[in-house]
Parts: sequence; C-alpha cells; structure tokens
Amino acid sequence: MIIVWIIAAVMLTAAAAVTMFRLLAGPSTLDRLVALDTLVAVTMCAIGTWAAFSLDTTVTYGLTALALISFVGSVSVARFRVPDTDNPRAARRSR
Repeated sequence: MIIVWIIAAVMLTAAAAVTMFRLLAGPSTLDRLVALDTLVAVTMCAIGTWAAFSLDTTVTYGLTALALISFVGSVSVARFRVPDTDNPRAARRSR
C-alpha cells in the first residue's frame, strides 16, 4: 500500500512543478490566474492525500478554508482584472 502513496506523492509533485512553470512563464494574467487556481487545487489534493495517509482529519478544516479563500480570490481577480494590452485602442474596444 505504501507504493500507492509514493506514486500519489510523485504525481502531485510533478503536477505542482508543471503548474509552477506555467505560473512563472504565463504570458498573460489570465494564464497566471488559471495556473494559480490549479496550484491551489493540487495543494488541496495533497492535503487530502495526507489526511488519508495519516488518518488525521484535523487538516480538513484547513482544506475547507483554502477552498473558500481560493474561490473568493479567483472571483475577485476575474471581476476586477485589467486587460493585458499595450495598444490603447484595443483596450478601449474591449470595454
């Protein structure tokens, strides 16, 4: 059974690494926002995996708080985001 936990940890680490690359290399703020949401989801999966591995349910409160904060943060960033453009004419058309 320990092999399953090791495989899960390796896959979560790989997902976090790929997501961090997209977060740092994203050409626009929306790409970075999606990468940040994905990183939070991977973190939540890692916390859930740790809770299942250690049989400790006290971390699930933090999991719930992380889910609520990430939802509110994503909605607020999407609502108040300024378009990524260097052309003022294109910025006026998108409004």
